[in-house]
Amino acid sequence: MTDQTELDDFRETVRALARNTFMDGYLSRAKSECYPYDTLRTLGRNGLLGLCIPEEMGGQGAGLQALGIACEEISYADNACGYQVFATNVTANLLTRFATQEVRERWLQPVMDGDVVAAIALTEPDTGSDAQALSTKATRVDGGWELSGEKTSITQAPDATVSIVVARSSESDRISAFVVPMDQSGISRQRFEDPGFRPVGRGSLVLDSVFVPESHLLGNDGEGFSLIMKEFDLTRTLIALMAVGIAQRAIDLTIEHAKNRTTFGKPLSHYQGVTFPIAEHLTYLRAIRALAASALQAPGQDRPSTVDAAMLKWWAPQVAFQAVQDCIVLHGHLGWSEELPLQALLRDVAGFQIGDGTPQIQKLIIARHAIGPEVMDR
Repeated sequence: MTDQTELDDFRETVRALARNTFMDGYLSRAKSECYPYDTLRTLGRNGLLGLCIPEEMGGQGAGLQALGIACEEISYADNACGYQVFATNVTANLLTRFATQEVRERWLQPVMDGDVVAAIALTEPDTGSDAQALSTKATRVDGGWELSGEKTSITQAPDATVSIVVARSSESDRISAFVVPMDQSGISRQRFEDPGFRPVGRGSLVLDSVFVPESHLLGNDGEGFSLIMKEFDLTRTLIALMAVGIAQRAIDLTIEHAKNRTTFGKPLSHYQGVTFPIAEHLTYLRAIRALAASALQAPGQDRPSTVDAAMLKWWAPQVAFQAVQDCIVLHGHLGWSEELPLQALLRDVAGFQIGDGTPQIQKLIIARHAIGPEVMDR
């Protein structure tokens, strides 16, 4: 799906689904720790969990731009549902490209149907952005591997059915990735108490000699780090678009408020102190969308997008956070209330500033590209 008319039609279809199906329930779900299995299945039934998977493999064959649209439009209605689109599509892409036929036959279709919850377990307690320093061990045993270690800050970990776990191989001393069913013995979990993203949850996984067969190695031994790192160009871009969706909803709420609220005998929209911030934030969101579109087009044009993705990842969450914060202030006392979704939107978007790499990490990537690692690493 590359034709602009097709993409526009797709956006309208997803927008209608999101706003008619998910938007009204957002605030109640945002306050809950109950995983929204029903929304995941609805997304699957509507073909939004395998957007980039070839049609002959059960997916939509729609491409990365369609995935970006889906992440933005679904996040506008409910960011937890947007994360379901994001995480499930990334998992489906990894399974399609790197999993064995046995694993694809077992997991790919259920993932795309929304019948299972998928997580990617990379981060560890002592290794955040320094993923190469991870210590979870994958030890070769008869018939496969045993995994031992702790993963933390894993979104969807409390409810995951299957996880892609990244660990250091005993054979290569390099990082490998494994598809791990979460009903295996030796796995324990902990849910974190977070201010946002509550329905999808974040937590830790402890693996104690968890066996996975040889067939569940993702790619080849020692390739796990590179295949996960390559996904960051996509995931950071999608996070930017999810943040845009949240900010756009806050702005739309504020526009309606400014048109309908009267003060000193005039609507709020009469005052430049109200309208100018809205104009500024709409400009920033338009710029983020344009940069994200370029980043999503890059693989098909055989050009890199790492710098674009890093720019998006540090900038978009900050822009979105400030937009929601300004919208809260422009609502006055109504904004300081749980009756409107603005406080929940602010909590949700705040987490995007950390996940998939902090702003400092993204700026380092950009600076190293501009200045040269040979200079910066002296």
